[in-house]
Amino acid sequence: MENILFTHRGLSGPAVLKASLYWSHREKVRINFLPSIDVSEILSKNSKKIVLNSLKEYLPVRFVETWIGQIPRILQKKGAEVSKKEILELKELLHEFDFIPSGTEGYRKAEVTRGGVDTDQVSSKTMESKLSPGLFFIGEVLDVTGLLGGYNFQWAWSSGYVAASNV
Repeated sequence: MENILFTHRGLSGPAVLKASLYWSHREKVRINFLPSIDVSEILSKNSKKIVLNSLKEYLPVRFVETWIGQIPRILQKKGAEVSKKEILELKELLHEFDFIPSGTEGYRKAEVTRGGVDTDQVSSKTMESKLSPGLFFIGEVLDVTGLLGGYNFQWAWSSGYVAASNV
């Protein structure tokens, strides 16, 4: 589980960057803000505490005030006072938040790009083009995308080494 960062321009952080590898324009995204515990479990464990205080043990208080503030009647209730309908509303906000992103920051801000030369058209032993002998491809010019954590750098260095060894 990775973190999500709310910025003045939208969502960012490791979870968003990872998810962006799989997201396609106009495709729905679902966020579960509490993947390790169900909100109904939190409320039943804290039946005598107000919802705001119970949730801020798991989420930043400003997030709880703003996000759950969309249904303000719930925040000041005790866990035991929250109705089944309200629990479903909380679950929708915290476990099943669906939205369609309006876009990305574009190529200028991209951490990783997708697409490129099809790897089936390149020898993995030499990095030489199968269609144009003498032409070599390395790094992000190929359709290879790694997760965050240096994988793309390693791919660039390794494929560059293989190509240089075969020129």
